[in-house]
Amino acid sequence: MGLVIPRAWLCAGLLLGLMMSATPMEKASADAVSGAMATGQRSSIPVGHVEFCRRHASECRIRSGRVPPVLLSRGMEDKLASVTKLVNRSIKPVSDFAVHGMMEFWSYPDSAIGDCEDYVLLKRRMLNLEGISLSNLLITVVKKKDGEGHAVLTVKTDKGDYVLDNLNDEVKLWSKTGYRFLKRQSSTDTGRWVAILEYRDVLVGAVD
Repeated sequence: MGLVIPRAWLCAGLLLGLMMSATPMEKASADAVSGAMATGQRSSIPVGHVEFCRRHASECRIRSGRVPPVLLSRGMEDKLASVTKLVNRSIKPVSDFAVHGMMEFWSYPDSAIGDCEDYVLLKRRMLNLEGISLSNLLITVVKKKDGEGHAVLTVKTDKGDYVLDNLNDEVKLWSKTGYRFLKRQSSTDTGRWVAILEYRDVLVGAVD
């Protein structure tokens, strides 16, 4: 099936996509003060997601109005933690290049192997089947401290945006992860992506 490599080495192809897709960031939501990410204008779609949408077109055509965030009850906390641990321990980390012969190929890890985006897709599907709206389950691209691109799942809750990560079983508030957040799916359109603003870039306005 391909060479199994450490999780920290995966998703290297995302970095190339990030270098090619930088966009200006002008407007932002005011949610940053409440523990939620501040999102800006429309951003380019990651290459892997473009190809994923060709194969799963219906998943990229879901549009909705603004949906209230998930209520982060104790039961919900347990659900997010259990899905994170289950997927992280069920999937063997293997690079897209080893499996598909290309740097970026987003897919559901049906063979129990995959890289960071594949973990995200499975967690997103499982939580959606548990009744959480896709508007609150957002594929998110970040940059790690070593400069490598990485993908995580953001869950929008009434207590802020929480991150489910294949490199860590702990579900953390996004601001506690140590990552630099770059862009994510729009909460109102599964086929659209928006920039994530650093606090110094936040202006009045909203687009997500």
